[in-house]
Parts: sequence; structure tokens; C-alpha cells
Amino acid sequence: MQIGKTCILEIANAQEGDEGNYTLNLNNKEGTASCSAMVTVELNEWRTVEWKEKPMIQNLRSFKIGSDKVSELRFLLYGPVGAGKSSVINTIKSIFERRQFINCLASAESSKSHTIYYQKYSVAQGKFFPFAFNDIMGVEKEKCEGVLTDDIISALKGHVKEDYQFFSTHPLSKDSTYYLTNPSLSDMMHCLVNVIPADKLVLIKGDFIRKMKAVRQAASRMGMPQVVFLTRVDRACPMAKANLRNVYKSKKIRDKMHECSNLLGIPSNCIFPVGNYHEETGMNEDINCLMLDALTKIADWANDYVVKCSNKQVHVE
Repeated sequence: MQIGKTCILEIANAQEGDEGNYTLNLNNKEGTASCSAMVTVELNEWRTVEWKEKPMIQNLRSFKIGSDKVSELRFLLYGPVGAGKSSVINTIKSIFERRQFINCLASAESSKSHTIYYQKYSVAQGKFFPFAFNDIMGVEKEKCEGVLTDDIISALKGHVKEDYQFFSTHPLSKDSTYYLTNPSLSDMMHCLVNVIPADKLVLIKGDFIRKMKAVRQAASRMGMPQVVFLTRVDRACPMAKANLRNVYKSKKIRDKMHECSNLLGIPSNCIFPVGNYHEETGMNEDINCLMLDALTKIADWANDYVVKCSNKQVHVE
């Protein structure tokens, strides 16, 4: 189709397979010319999000844990360096503090983890928002360094005390003053949150995948819920970058979710694309809503786990 001097390629009844890079090559006696463009296909929304933060904040404000043995639901964040673990905590804290929160140091594009010590970040405000997120040293790119699998499993079981310094050479010893011998249900984690960058899935090495699966197996033996926060969606998908509300209309994001599910063995309905604050200086309701939607789901699942553990004798090795 040509309108004036502008040529337009129209794809009638576009299908998912039509998405991709298109190049138009022209040749005549005067020479050659080419033009390329990326065509994205907007799918029907396959998962809905309530794009109003106030009702979700109110629901979480009135959240009640189903056991008096636990005052906070605890979530352990785990993933590669630069995936956005610390940024997830900053974003969640920003939502509930109603201002930018940056006390949890994020590693940005660094290949080395900025998280050296085991830290807990509570969301709780008095008796409201009874949630806490534990940040742990990331897995580093070089030779699969960083946090050790044994330390992650110890943290899941509640053996690791706050302010413990991680080492990539040796795990926490049972003789250490930072080792809690008989953790209670309140000391344990109640949900494992794998934080994975959507734009770097292909760079995740086989050794790292095996390490994550070993942690998943330990969590599975405990019966603990496990989810994925798929971060950096704005960098992985132009549609999401242009408008975060398109995240569940994007073929690219859906493909990334399926790829992540196949890599880690976590069902797609337990994978949540999220946005973090990294360039913004003000509050953004779309970022908040996407994170609150995920938090609402995992809070229920963590609470189910607490109730289940409360109703039976919990033995921690």
C-alpha cells in the first residue's frame, strides 16, 4: 500500500507467528534501498490485573495471618546478580512507605553482588502489612560464584541469623554464632521467590540452573510454595516499555514466562512479570499495581503454608 510517498506493509488478520523483524528491499536502475522494522503482535490479555492500587493496598493492610505462631510472613529472594532482588524490596517498601525507598542497595549492571550480609526488610507498620523480605547474596556470573546452595537451604529452614556475612568459599557452620540451632516456624521462610531477569534468560548458565533446581528440591521437600518474579520486563519487551499495562498482551513476555517455566520447572501461573523502580524518581501506579498483584497472590500461598505447618509438628533438620 502506498500513501503519497509513504509505503505501508499491512498484515491482514495478524497471527502470533507474524511477529518479528521485517526488511523491505527495493531495487531499480537508480540503485538499491532497504528499510527494516520490528513488528509486534498484541495478543488478547491472558491474565488480568487490577490497575488501581488502593483496593489492593487496603486488602493487604487488613491481611491476617492464619496462625498465632507467626507475626510476619517471610519471603526469601534468590537469583543471579543484577536480576533485581534488592530492587524488588525497594519497590515493595516504596509502595507501602508512599515514597522512594533505596536503603536496600541494588547492584544495577554489576557482575558482583552488593548484598554481602543476610538482611530482613519488614513491611510491617504496627499491626498492618505483616510481611518481611530477606535479601541474600546473588549468584555471580563467573564460575557460578556467589551465595552457596547450602546457605540458601539453611536460610529457608530458618537456621541463618540476621547480619550473617556470606562467603562463596564455605557455608555457614553449625558452630557459628550466626547459626540458629532450633528455628521456630516464625524463623523459617514461608515462600521462595526466585528473581529472574526477563532480558537475560539466555545468559543464565547450566550450573546456575542446576543450583536453582537443588534449592527448589529442598523447598519442595519442605512443602514450601515457590514463585518467580520475572524482572526487567521493560527491557525485554518494547510493548511493556511503552506501556506496562501491555505486559499481559505481549507475546514476547508470554514466551519468556514459558521459557522460564521450562528452565526452572515452575508453573506459569506461579510466574509474575514485575516492574521495579530503577530510573524513576517519583511514584508510578502501574509499577505498583503489577507488584501488588503478585504480592497479593504470594501472600495467600505463604499463609496457606504457615497454616499447614501450624497444624502439624514441624521438624527442621
